[in-house]
Amino acid sequence: MQAPSAFGENLHRLQQLLDEVRAEDLHLAPRGPSAAAAAAGGGPPWAGVVPPVSYMHICETESFSMGVFLLRSGACIPLHDHPGMNGMLKVLYGTLRIACMDTLPAGAAGPAAAPPLPAAGSGPCLRALFRSRQHYTPASPPCLLSPHTDNLHQIDAVDGPAAFLDILAPPYDPQHGRDCHYYRLLEGQPAGAEPPALPREVWLVETPQASDFWCGGEPYPGPRVCL
Repeated sequence: MQAPSAFGENLHRLQQLLDEVRAEDLHLAPRGPSAAAAAAGGGPPWAGVVPPVSYMHICETESFSMGVFLLRSGACIPLHDHPGMNGMLKVLYGTLRIACMDTLPAGAAGPAAAPPLPAAGSGPCLRALFRSRQHYTPASPPCLLSPHTDNLHQIDAVDGPAAFLDILAPPYDPQHGRDCHYYRLLEGQPAGAEPPALPREVWLVETPQASDFWCGGEPYPGPRVCL
């Protein structure tokens, strides 16, 4: 295991390198319906026809995975976690609105009020800290997550299609306890809605993957990655 100082130095260097990546480096260009087309139809024209989100696999090892997510106009990757994982997200084109949260341990100091009652059949409730809700563009630095900070994300495409390069270390692996779980806020509004002042404590409930969200696959057109 790397010493903390070495890990921090390597993380900073990787962040600098990722910040330099542009869509054209990966042979990508904006695509999909425009925001105007979505609005004219009363909703996303791809709904129920094609995946709202596609993934281009670049490479994966036991240590990390790397790929590109492409979101159509109006698409959302629902609130989900990355158990025990570090990650970096770099927008390649478009604008993303990213809501970030941390889970809080059961004994953490804070309000002792009981959580709102979830719907029948919902999963367990947990306390979380709603840390931030920001817009990211290709000019923004990478969005970072760690096992304990900003580990829960909701990602929305704003005003048109968007794409981002995604690196997770280590990658998802259900056999080793790194499976993806989905959540929603127990406040009558989605994580992407305009929240009160942040940061603030919230209650979340674990849910199945939303029926209107699924991720398709596309071939990666960029330069080959040699490890």
